Amino acid sequence: MSSEDEKPKILVLSGPSGSGKSTIVNRLLELAPVKLMKAVSATTRPPRDNEKNGEDYYFLSCKEFNQKKQNGEFLEVAEVFSSGFWYGTLKSEIRRAQKSGAWAFLEIDVEGALRVMEEFPQAVTIFLTTPSAAVFEDRLRSRGTESEEAIQRRLETSREELKYASRYRYRVENDNLDQAVEQIANILKTVEMS
Repeated sequence: MSSEDEKPKILVLSGPSGSGKSTIVNRLLELAPVKLMKAVSATTRPPRDNEKNGEDYYFLSCKEFNQKKQNGEFLEVAEVFSSGFWYGTLKSEIRRAQKSGAWAFLEIDVEGALRVMEEFPQAVTIFLTTPSAAVFEDRLRSRGTESEEAIQRRLETSREELKYASRYRYRVENDNLDQAVEQIANILKTVEMS
C-alpha cells in the first residue's frame, strides 16, 4: 500500500459503553453516503445466543487467536474490560473492504483506535459520546445483561476513554440518534468529496 491511491478508506467509531455505537453502526451501514463494510472483529469470548460466527464476530479459541497474533495478522488487539477475553481487528478485514471498493468500518475501543491511527493516519476517526456520564450509566443498566461489578468496570473504562476523545478527528454527541447518524453521514460525505 505504498501509493496514495492504494490507501484503504477506514472509518473508526469509538466511544464508551452505552454511547450507542452498535445502534449507530447498524444505521450507518444502511444510510451512509459512502459504501461501508463492517470489519468483523475476532474475539476469544464465547458467542452469545443470537450471535453468528463470521457475522457478529470471528469466535476464536485462545490458541487460534494467539497464533494469528504471532503471525502478525491483527491490525490491533486488546483485552477488553479486564475480562480475560481478547478482541482484535484482522488486517484481512481491511483488505476485504478495500477489494469491494468500500470503507472498512471499525467499531473498536480507544486502545485499538490509537493503533489504527498510527498505521493509517488518513483514517476518519469519530469519538461518540453522550451528554453526560449519567446517560452512559443509565444505558448500561437498562441493558440488564451485566453484573454490578461489570457495570462498574465499564464505567471506569468510560472515564479513561473520555480522556482520549481529543485524539480523534471528530467528536459526535449521541443525544439524538437521527442527528448523530446525520452528522456522521455529513462527515463521510465531506471527506469523500475532498
